[in-house]
Amino acid sequence: MSNKLTHNPGQFDEVIHIIDNARSRAMKAVNAELIQMYWSVGAYLSELCSASSFGDKIIDDVAAYIARENHGVKGFNRRGLYRMKQFYETYKDDEFVTPLVTQISWTNHLLIMSGSKTADERHFYMALCAKEHYSKRELERQIGTSYYERSMISAKKPMPESVSHDVRESILDTYVREFLDLPEQFSEKNLRKAIIENLKQFILEFGRDFTFIGEGVPCSGRQYRFLHRLAVL
Repeated sequence: MSNKLTHNPGQFDEVIHIIDNARSRAMKAVNAELIQMYWSVGAYLSELCSASSFGDKIIDDVAAYIARENHGVKGFNRRGLYRMKQFYETYKDDEFVTPLVTQISWTNHLLIMSGSKTADERHFYMALCAKEHYSKRELERQIGTSYYERSMISAKKPMPESVSHDVRESILDTYVREFLDLPEQFSEKNLRKAIIENLKQFILEFGRDFTFIGEGVPCSGRQYRFLHRLAVL
């Protein structure tokens, strides 16, 4: 008689759901921090340019300063900084976008700003991205087929173009990889380490009332074997 255990198909699906949900939450948290950083940089640049007699030309000086003082950081050349300023100035007085901005990847924000003619169109694609978790390719398809215009003139709302969907791709775009300083080809271990390192630095910046104890700390419980621990002093 064989001693080999047999399992029903899908018997361990719950553990896969736990892993996938945790990964999704972690990537969304990183994306939210990235978008908030771009918003804050954009606000700083907008105020700086308004106060400067040189206007937007001062952005060249800011880009050169960042390159000199922090040469390892990517995406902060003149073009990148100008996009951050444009991002802030486009939405700073727009209450509609407040709950949506951190739910959308930076790549998709750039596509929406460049591909939309009106505030209503931007709102439409932002809400669509937040609801459907579109990747860059999926959003490009909808904008390229004028889904907004078709929705406005059709008595019956048309269905969006069908594109294969990947929630992970919709969040983990090029800008998030650069923010985490990940290589083009990376492992799950690289991703976890980069996320924890960035979150650790963020936590420690709050001051002396917090301390990061460590990552991968064993704990008891059915669902979680290890935790990344934060103590309040």
